[in-house]
Amino acid sequence: MPLPFLTSAIAPLTQVVAALNEHGETLSVSIPAERALTVYVDKRELVTLMTLGAHPELLVLGFLRNQQLVQSVTEVESITVDWEVGAAAVKTRAGIADIEARTAKRVVTTGCGQGSVFGDLMAEVDSLVLPDAVLTQSQLYG
Repeated sequence: MPLPFLTSAIAPLTQVVAALNEHGETLSVSIPAERALTVYVDKRELVTLMTLGAHPELLVLGFLRNQQLVQSVTEVESITVDWEVGAAAVKTRAGIADIEARTAKRVVTTGCGQGSVFGDLMAEVDSLVLPDAVLTQSQLYG
């Protein structure tokens, strides 16, 4: 199956702002230009991601894979980003099964900013079985 068609949307990564230095002088400095990108999957609003704007199509594709909404990138037909409206339109080849139920519950994560994951992803964590760890004293104390 072919890879998805991706636009090549470009947005400035920085913006110039006026700042005061330690002497009270006004300087022009460049700062990161974070912007919102609302993702629509098959014409249904899914989530708004914050991004600097570099390779937003890959950000959206990675988000869909990370949240296990698609199992393979080949399930996506296209991702079209339009910075004029701050939106990414995702068209899938066969839709996403049970998308409403799979995205209904969100878990807010911690970090420098709040993020979220969809509830079903967290449900799978409980079923993970890790192998027993075997450590020797020499590994711990060198």
